[in-house]
This record gives sequence, C-alpha cells and structure tokens, in this order.
Amino acid sequence: MKKFFLTLVVLALFVAAFSAPAMAKPNFTGEWKIDADKSNFGPMPPPDKFIRTIKHSDPDLEMTTDQAGAQGEDKNTAKYKTDGTDVVNQLRGTDVKGKASWDGDKLKISNTLDFGGTEVKLDEIWTLSADGKVLTTLYKINSPQGEFELTFVLNKQ
Repeated sequence: MKKFFLTLVVLALFVAAFSAPAMAKPNFTGEWKIDADKSNFGPMPPPDKFIRTIKHSDPDLEMTTDQAGAQGEDKNTAKYKTDGTDVVNQLRGTDVKGKASWDGDKLKISNTLDFGGTEVKLDEIWTLSADGKVLTTLYKINSPQGEFELTFVLNKQ
C-alpha cells in the first residue's frame, strides 16, 4: 500500500511539473518616462527628456524613443521580433543590425552599428517590476573608446 501511495505522489508531482504553465513573459506596452534620479548615465550627461513608447504583442516589439539633450532632439522608431529574428533599423541615417530574445522573463536586445568604419555594440537587458510600473534597462556599450554601462529606470505613465 505504501508503494502504491508513493507511486501516486511521484506521478502527481511529475504531471504537475510538466503541466505547469511556462514562466509568463512580461508585456512592455506603454509610455515610459525616465526617472533621472534612479538612473545611472555613466560617462554621459543625463538627457533633458527621454520618453519611450512601446507596442508589444509578442513576438512583435516596436519602440519609439523621443529624447533631448546636449546633442539636440531626436525621435527614433525601432522594430524587433522577440524570437531572435535578425532585423535592421535606422538610427540617424545609420543601419543598426539587431535582434531580441527572451532570457526567462528578461528581454535581451543586441545591436551592432557602424559609425564610419567603427563598430559599436549595444546590448540591452530589459526587466519589468512585479507591479508592471517600472522598466529597467541595462545598457552595455562596447566601442573603440572602451566599454561602459548605463542603467535607465523608466516609470510607466
């Protein structure tokens, strides 16, 4: 009888483990505004304005970034597929090769661009707070001037 009971428990655990839903991936849709006090801009001056509008219907991701700062004002739109599909976007007239993919509940976006023969790599890791109100983006930038990291903390509007 004990063997039978133990077998049932093991079978129940096995079924539960494989029928549990996969980890839910966050949805980043919304308008997000920079929280300069909580962000880390590294060697760069903080932007005067940074608003990111995201439309996310997995695997489609579209983001429009409206920013202003020392280099002037810029509005840019980029589109990705979160399934790792290679894409090409434009940034101030320059092709940006990129791809996005999930790492658990984090979204990783990798971009490579060429500025006059100089390759720059920009990796982003997006995480969403449990309440869905704070989007944190860790930027890892690799250029001939060196490597550095920035952290942008954005609040949902």
